[in-house]
Amino acid sequence: QVQLVESGGDLVQPGGSLRLSCAASGSIFTIRGMGWFRQAPGKQRELVASFDSGDSTTYGDSVKGRFTFSRDSVKNTMYLQMNSLKPEDTAVYFCYLDEGIELVERYWGPGTQVTVSS
Repeated sequence: QVQLVESGGDLVQPGGSLRLSCAASGSIFTIRGMGWFRQAPGKQRELVASFDSGDSTTYGDSVKGRFTFSRDSVKNTMYLQMNSLKPEDTAVYFCYLDEGIELVERYWGPGTQVTVSS
């Protein structure tokens, strides 16, 4: 089992910045991928950033150039640096981690609220 816990969500003004963190713990042996999704009220869950085992990062179109994914393998922590925030970035942000070899399981964190408002 893998446990994920996000932190860093907050209320921020438009144009501001936030950094989200996601700490992973548990039985982490073979990481196949990790990243962030978000879900706004009444909308489907949307990809924010995904990092795969080939060290490639993919960003959702709405956040390209503003958000940056990073990770610290020693601390088993991933980050999402969010700059130039807009009201439409308001959502609950979830981190995920794909772990396994033949059977790959996706684990999710409980989410952290980001609100962009003046």
